[in-house]
Amino acid sequence: MSELITADLVDLDLSADTKEAAARSLAERMVAAGRVTDLDGFLADVAAREEQMPTGLDGGIGIPHCRSAHVTEPTLAFGRSVARIDFGAADGPADLIFLIAAPAGADSDHLTILSSLARQLMNADFTDALRSADRPEQAAALIRGEEQSAPAAEGTGAERSEGEEPAAAGEPAAAEPGAAERTAAEATDSEPVAPFRIVAVTSCPTGIAHTYMAAESLENAGREAGVELVVETQGSAGFDKLPAATIAAADAVIFAHDVEVRDKARFAGKPTVDVGVKAGINRPAELIAEARGKAARGEVAAPADGAAGGSAPMDEDGPAGDGFGTRLRKWLMTGVSYMVPFVAAGGLLIALAFAIGGYEIASAKSVADHFVWAESSSWAALLFQIGSAAFTFLVPVLAGYIAYGMADRPGLVPGFVGGYIATTIKAGFLGGLVAGLIAGAVVMGIQRFKVPAALRGIMPVVVIPLISSAIVGVLMFVVIGKPIASAQEAMTDWLNGLSGANAIGLGVLLGLMMCFDLGGPVNKVAYAFATGGIAVSDPSTGSLKIMAAVMAAGMVPPLALALATTVRGRLFTKTERENGKAAWVLGASFITEGAIPFAAADPLRVIPSSMVGGAVTGALSMAFDCTLRAPHGGIFVVPLIGQPFLYLLAIVAGTVVSAGLVVFLKGLRKTAEAEGTGQTGGKAAPGGATEDESKVAVAA
Repeated sequence: MSELITADLVDLDLSADTKEAAARSLAERMVAAGRVTDLDGFLADVAAREEQMPTGLDGGIGIPHCRSAHVTEPTLAFGRSVARIDFGAADGPADLIFLIAAPAGADSDHLTILSSLARQLMNADFTDALRSADRPEQAAALIRGEEQSAPAAEGTGAERSEGEEPAAAGEPAAAEPGAAERTAAEATDSEPVAPFRIVAVTSCPTGIAHTYMAAESLENAGREAGVELVVETQGSAGFDKLPAATIAAADAVIFAHDVEVRDKARFAGKPTVDVGVKAGINRPAELIAEARGKAARGEVAAPADGAAGGSAPMDEDGPAGDGFGTRLRKWLMTGVSYMVPFVAAGGLLIALAFAIGGYEIASAKSVADHFVWAESSSWAALLFQIGSAAFTFLVPVLAGYIAYGMADRPGLVPGFVGGYIATTIKAGFLGGLVAGLIAGAVVMGIQRFKVPAALRGIMPVVVIPLISSAIVGVLMFVVIGKPIASAQEAMTDWLNGLSGANAIGLGVLLGLMMCFDLGGPVNKVAYAFATGGIAVSDPSTGSLKIMAAVMAAGMVPPLALALATTVRGRLFTKTERENGKAAWVLGASFITEGAIPFAAADPLRVIPSSMVGGAVTGALSMAFDCTLRAPHGGIFVVPLIGQPFLYLLAIVAGTVVSAGLVVFLKGLRKTAEAEGTGQTGGKAAPGGATEDESKVAVAA
C-alpha cells in the first residue's frame, strides 16, 4: 500500500488565488504521481462535491475532496497559500489546503487513514506545525504522523493529554480533568452524581472528511463540558453501531449529518438535536448545551424530531439561501422520489396489458373470480389489475413521504391517511401534495409540545399518529378536500382542451424543464406533473400527450451527446468519448442522467444545447398528438405509443438539433483556443480546453 502523501504532493508556496485553481494545481501533482488518471474528470468530481456543501472550515482550512473513478488509490495533496483562498468558511479564507482523493471503491484501510487525518485537523498543534514547516518532506511526515507536532499553548481546550487516545466508537470521551472533582464538590450529599451522557452520530455525503472532523470536535467539546459523549461515525469505511446499552443510558442525542442517519430508530424517545455536519464542526459546545437544555425541559424528540427551530433534518447550518422555498422543494422531491417506482411498475404493467389484450382489457372481470391459464386475455387482465393496484398507492405514497421528509417516521401515518382520503374524494395529485404538507406540519407542531417523561416512549408510537391522523382527516374530508378536488378537475379539463399553439407551447416548456438540470429538481417537477396525470384509472388524452412529450424530451440529452461524440470525437476527451458509448443506451432507456458527466465538464455549452433540443422534441411530440400510457421505458415501449413513427421522428429531430449545437459551440471554443495559443503561446488543458476555460467549467 503506497503512502497517502509524499513530498512530491506538497506545495508550500501555492500560488493559486481561487479554489478551482488550487484544486487544479494540487490535482496536477496527483496526475504526475500516477494517482489520478484523468485530470478534468477528477476535477469535475471535485467540483460536484463542492456544490453540495462548501468545504472550508474555521481556522483557515480548506478540504476539497471527493470519491472518483479517476483515482487509482487514496491520495492526499497539501498546499500552503500565503494569499489565502476562499473555500466558504464562516471565518474567512484558508491558508492550509488539503485535496483528498479516494477511489470509487476505496478499501477500508485507506479510508481509515483519511479519517484519521480529518480528526487531526481539529488539533491546533497539528495545524500550527504545518504552518511552520519549511520543507515538503517535513510537511508530508507530519501528515503521515511520522513527525510529532509541538504541544500547543496551555488552555486551548482542543488538545489531548500526553498519551491519551481518542475515544473509539462505543467508548465515552474522557471528561475534562477536574470535571468530576468539581461535580463531586458541588454535590450536596455523599451519593455520587452520574455524569450527563450524550450519544452522537456524524455523517456527510462523501464520508471522508467532515464525518470524522465533526466527531473529533464533539468529543473535544464533551471533555471540556465534563459530559460523557460517544460518537458513531457513519463514514465511507463503514461504521460500528453503538452498543444498545450505551444508547439506552444516554440522556440526549446529537445528529450532525448531511445524509440520512442509518438505523435512526435506535435513538427513539430521547431529546435530540438534529443539525448539519458543519454545525458539529463549528459549534459543538452550543449543540451540547442545547442537548442538555432539551433534556432538562423534558422535550420530546423522537427519531423524527426536526432540527432546532422546526426545520427539516439536514437543513440546519446549511447555506444562507436555504430558506423555506428550498426546504419545501426537498420535501416535495422526497415524496416524488418514493412515488416514482410505483408509477414505473404500475404504468409498465398496464401498458404491457394493453399491448397484449387491447384497451378494452380495462373492463375485464377480476382475475380472482375468473382466470384461464391458457388465454392471453386472462394474462392481460392480470397484468392490468396488478398495475392498477400499484397505481392506487401513488397518491398515498406521495403524501406519506412528503410528510416523512418534513417530520421523519411519525409523519408517515397521517401522510398516508391524508393521501388515501385525497383519492376517495377525487382530489388526486394536488390533494396528495396538500395532504402531505399538512400532515408534516401537524406532526412538527405536536413535537414542539413539552410532555412528561413518562409519556415520551409512547409519543411516536401512539400519541402522535393518533392526534395527527385525526386532524389531517378532518381537514381533508370537511374543510379543504372539496376545493382541491374542484381545482384538480379544472386542471384536467384544461389539459383536455389544449390544442394547437397552446399544446405546442406546453411541450416546449416541459422539454426545457426536462433538460435544464438533467435529472435534478426541475426535471423531477416536470416528470411528476406528467406521471400525476396518468396515475388514474382512466387518464385523459391531454395527460397521455404530456407523458409522451416528457419522456421524449428526457431522452434527448444523452442521445445528443452520444451522437456528438460519434461525429466529432476530437472535440471531447477520451473519457467523454467512452461515456458517449454508454449514453446511447442510457438515452434510449429514458435515463436523462446519462448526460451529467458532459454537463459537469462543460455546462455552458452542453446544458443550453440540451434544452433547445428538448424543447424541439417536446413541441413536435405535442404537435403530432403522440400519447403514452407508460411512465418509463424509452424506446422499449414505443409499440405502446400513439403515433409511434412520428414520436421517433420528434426524438431524432431534437437529438440532431442538440448534437449540432454542442458540436458548433465546442468547435467555436476550439477555434478560439487555437488562435489564442498561436498568438500568446497559452497552454491548453487536456480535452482541448484552455486552462482558464477548464477552471470555469469545473467551477460551474
